[in-house]
Amino acid sequence: MLSLCFVAPTAWPVLAHDPNIPLAGGADVQQAILARLFAAKGNRVSMLCHDFGQPALARVDGVEVHRIFARNAGMPVVRFVHPRLTSMWRALKAANADIYYFRTAAMWLGVLAEFCRRHGKGLVFAGASDKDFEPDMGGQIALARDRWLYRRGIERAGAIVAQNETQRASCLATYGREAIVIPSCYVPPASAAQAGSRDIVLWVGTLREGKRPELFLDLAARLPQRRFVMIGGPSANGTLYEAMRARAARLANVEFKGFLPVHEAEPWFDRARVLVNTSEYEGMPNTFMQAWARGVPTVATVDVGAPVHRVAVSIDALAREVEFCLQNPGVGEACRDYFNRTHSSAEVMRRYESVFRGVLA
Repeated sequence: MLSLCFVAPTAWPVLAHDPNIPLAGGADVQQAILARLFAAKGNRVSMLCHDFGQPALARVDGVEVHRIFARNAGMPVVRFVHPRLTSMWRALKAANADIYYFRTAAMWLGVLAEFCRRHGKGLVFAGASDKDFEPDMGGQIALARDRWLYRRGIERAGAIVAQNETQRASCLATYGREAIVIPSCYVPPASAAQAGSRDIVLWVGTLREGKRPELFLDLAARLPQRRFVMIGGPSANGTLYEAMRARAARLANVEFKGFLPVHEAEPWFDRARVLVNTSEYEGMPNTFMQAWARGVPTVATVDVGAPVHRVAVSIDALAREVEFCLQNPGVGEACRDYFNRTHSSAEVMRRYESVFRGVLA
């Protein structure tokens, strides 16, 4: 039996299926999936999450959740030490796991590395985006102190997991560390529909600049004969969200849903004929796996290294690829086959178990 702790500060809304908190990041979804899978196999699994109003100690699907500080708690400058560092350190000790797992570029990786060094614990870091292993982390970490902590964590992690070969190569080039490639996984709900009567072109993501949701609306304007659905909540700056909602309202073939928790977004994949992604960069979007598992093809402005994925770099190309997928159902079946070979939970679990046991050896 393994003793694992997933340090996932913002994952509580996803793990608990809380529809009232508009957070559903890809890294959070993956950690919730992995935590549930390992708990279901009889392992001792815990998770550390921000204070969203949940009890100090909660249990969800066999996962013991320790509450840490609220996201905005404390006074500027001093809050780095208290309540943030003190709360995190206390929760790490309370979890008392053999292996601590962290996913995405953040300064907490350095804190975890020091905790694990002092207490003889194993640390596994997993990249969540292709930017996580680039020298400047794509600008994701603003403060020099936090960048130093993150780099120190990369250097000291017992094992590093990459989602794809691009991340593996970038990790080696930037940090001199060899990462182990483990694809993300997804467990389709029992109600997931097979290919059948589907009628929408779907977009799902947070409405922020890097996701470029305006391109999806450009695409909808280019294809007025097709029906489009946009799902996504606002980022910290809600200006873009409001602009997209207002523009979508002016397009007769677009339905704007706003934020939906993961379990409420799932049925829209059952109705999709094509999933479109307009991001500047990605790792491996959970939405791609949600689509492929159902035999829904994906078209995007970013290449994730999957042989079944279709890449387009302009609106004209996006329109052509979407129409091709709509008119060729065999494309979707190839996507389903690829998902079953590469992103099934059984295969991903096997690889992670090997990594975890290697860290303990």
